[in-house]
Amino acid sequence: MSPSDRHPQADWLPAGEALARILHEIEALSSHEIALKAALGKAIAEDVTSPVTLPPWDNSAMDGYAVRHDDIRGASQAHPVRLRIVDRAAAGSVPTRSVGVGEAIQVMTGAPIPRGADSVVRVEDTDAGLSQPGSVTIHTDRDGGHNIRPRGEDLREGDVVVKAGTTLLPAHIGVLAAVGRGSLRVHASPRVALLSSGDELVNLDMFEEVLAGRRVPNSNAPALAAAVQAAGGQPIDLGIARDNRDDIRRCLEPATDADALVTSAGASVGERDLLKSVLGEMGFHLGFWRVKMRPGSPFSYGSLYRAERAPMPVFGLPGNPVSAILTFELFVRPALRKLGGHRSPFRATVAATAGEPLPAARGLTHFVRVRLTCEHGVWTAWPTGPQGSAILTSVAAADGLAIVPADVQGIPANGRMTVILLDSGSSVRAEPPF
Repeated sequence: MSPSDRHPQADWLPAGEALARILHEIEALSSHEIALKAALGKAIAEDVTSPVTLPPWDNSAMDGYAVRHDDIRGASQAHPVRLRIVDRAAAGSVPTRSVGVGEAIQVMTGAPIPRGADSVVRVEDTDAGLSQPGSVTIHTDRDGGHNIRPRGEDLREGDVVVKAGTTLLPAHIGVLAAVGRGSLRVHASPRVALLSSGDELVNLDMFEEVLAGRRVPNSNAPALAAAVQAAGGQPIDLGIARDNRDDIRRCLEPATDADALVTSAGASVGERDLLKSVLGEMGFHLGFWRVKMRPGSPFSYGSLYRAERAPMPVFGLPGNPVSAILTFELFVRPALRKLGGHRSPFRATVAATAGEPLPAARGLTHFVRVRLTCEHGVWTAWPTGPQGSAILTSVAAADGLAIVPADVQGIPANGRMTVILLDSGSSVRAEPPF
């Protein structure tokens, strides 16, 4: 191995370019058929068109009485209108009569509108049967021409109701059920192999070593496994690789069947950072190493080439817990979302003002962990405290990541910025929406 292989020159890509290069190489996984009830959160792999028109007929928007607008025009408390009830139509039934002059048909929500009717008077505006059996007294004409849902108001036969690449949410599941789709094609969920490395690490079953001051807890593995699941993937724990080539290779061998590999630590250029070297022996090609960002600069990306299979994306995350989580959020999560076929792989953002000055990072894009407050419709971002790359609680307390661009001298108090929203457990303090 040449010195340049052992100590590759850093690319130092801007964060935006690094993300663009990753996503350019990622292709969605193949699709398969699953039951509708198992499709929540998946990315649908086909456009779905409706074989029906919904609603299939004009129907009532509420419980009340189907009438002719002309018959109730001018009705009021002082001058009520009395109509004769000639039929009753529940949801799922078909009216057997039409509405004639001076007549009304009682209808339930969803019931077809009888012929001749052009309005539904809500039941609370009547005193049906109280003044005279078989009749309804109407006290207002506010519902004239209203409360009828027209045929095809929701969709028409042939309409595309869900587009390929859509992340299926509960409302999509409802729409798909409404058009009769008991099963559908979705993209496979990425199987993501996770490898931690370092002689100093122990898992939770050996936490007594941490208590004794001899080892460091492996917080990255459970955090990244949870992040993979939140991104729609399936984590595969490869364990902790010790700082020797044989153990690294032993841990990596099961990863070749995964759809992506995420490593944490062991990917720099130190004497004992052997991971890239062992991966190279297995068919790994480095795409880039180092990004102009803080925290998380020593991030790498490449591909592991395998016989008769597509190259597997490999993400080398820094070992510091904050850096590992943030680089996952910024680079790995969008890649996994695209790998899983999701058309929109990115987190939502909000515009916010800085609650206090946010420092720049000497030519690096700085991602500051912030909590958010909202008053009078204006979001304000406040740092969660010290921003060191080993302070994991700073992420746990964060609602988002405030972006301090590389080309600014910092953001002053009340300065504007973009904040990437996180699915954290912290509580965003906002005004009630209504």
